[in-house]
Amino acid sequence: MNIEAQSGTEHLIGLISDTHGMVRPDVHTVLAGVELILHAGDVGEGVLSELRTIAPVRAVFGNTDPPGYPDLEEAIDLVVGGVSIHVSHGHETGSPKPEKLSSIYGSDVIVYGHTHRQLIFEVGGRLVINPGAAGARRFSLSPSVGLLRIAKGTASAEIVSLDD
Repeated sequence: MNIEAQSGTEHLIGLISDTHGMVRPDVHTVLAGVELILHAGDVGEGVLSELRTIAPVRAVFGNTDPPGYPDLEEAIDLVVGGVSIHVSHGHETGSPKPEKLSSIYGSDVIVYGHTHRQLIFEVGGRLVINPGAAGARRFSLSPSVGLLRIAKGTASAEIVSLDD
């Protein structure tokens, strides 16, 4: 998939992970206006159809998603506005850490989940992002999602906390 920008266009992509079958009401507000939602796994039942009321969705398998679950991919590789993006859950690497993920995947932006820990980390000019867990609170971590902005071939990201 390749989404190219028109001259001067900025792309806004929603990043979400570890919903485990729950979509918090403020996800609709935070992700309003995104052109695409990328889900980094551990989706759960009913989540993708609800997220599709906001924007088109692509999602990967997490370690708790059953094999053969419809509409989930092993990994996602796409280019948006000249920026390459890789999405996977991260569990396929064992214990996902930004340095490890950046050594495996060569994309400009790497999005993963699994740890439930919010993270934006730069490695060699590339972004590694974990939007945190958007589902039920676990491990004393606050729920969150991410926003990825792409303009003029450059990516930036932010983490947005959700109501608990």
